[in-house]
Amino acid sequence: MKPARIDKKLQMPVSWCDIPFGEQYRQSIENQLRPWWPKIFGFHLLKLGHLSTEIQTQECLISHQFNVGNNDPRFNLIAQPGALPFTEKSIDACLMAHCLAYDSDPHWLLREVDRVLIDDGWLVISGFNPFSLAGLAKLVPVLRKRQPYCSRFFPALRVFDWLSLLNYEVLYHRNCHVIPWMNSHRRINKHGGGIGVLSVIVARKRTYPLTPTPLKFKQPKVKIGTALGAAKELSERTKVNHNR
Repeated sequence: MKPARIDKKLQMPVSWCDIPFGEQYRQSIENQLRPWWPKIFGFHLLKLGHLSTEIQTQECLISHQFNVGNNDPRFNLIAQPGALPFTEKSIDACLMAHCLAYDSDPHWLLREVDRVLIDDGWLVISGFNPFSLAGLAKLVPVLRKRQPYCSRFFPALRVFDWLSLLNYEVLYHRNCHVIPWMNSHRRINKHGGGIGVLSVIVARKRTYPLTPTPLKFKQPKVKIGTALGAAKELSERTKVNHNR
């Protein structure tokens, strides 16, 4: 398995339109997240990166929704995703559309997002599935320098492992959009199995261990002989006091 951190700097596309079949990908992600937005509540929704900006989130109950990234006038706040200018536990939910795919240090990015998320905060992640048609295309040398194959395709199980280390509970995961050039509303793309191009994850930050273990309290062991001796001594003292 290749290391998560690399020295090469990856440039995220400014828009989904800059990715082949990007508009279909965006619609598929929105279809997967539509049932979840009414369940996500709070005060601040952070949409991180260029691609997150274009994801429709009007159905989310959080009223204050803002974009953060660099070198784009659409962003409400210009900042590096790996150095967010927020205090600890100040954000209720964060949308990371393909942020891990275009980051050279995804571990650090997740830790930084975890720092600003409140306890029980929501984290929504999307990425490319390596076990898909897009994953096969990434193996073709001619395509490796083109979008989206120049990005990083992380298996969902690997992302699960990163989230578990930060004590996140994965509430939902689906690989969708099996055939890239087809409309997102086609049945095979909407309800596709594990070979979908897109991986969508909804997780929640937990403050307690996800696999609790029962505490074992050690009870003091009292020897029977010691207990009988103490009872006998107490009985003799009672008799002496009675005779007095």
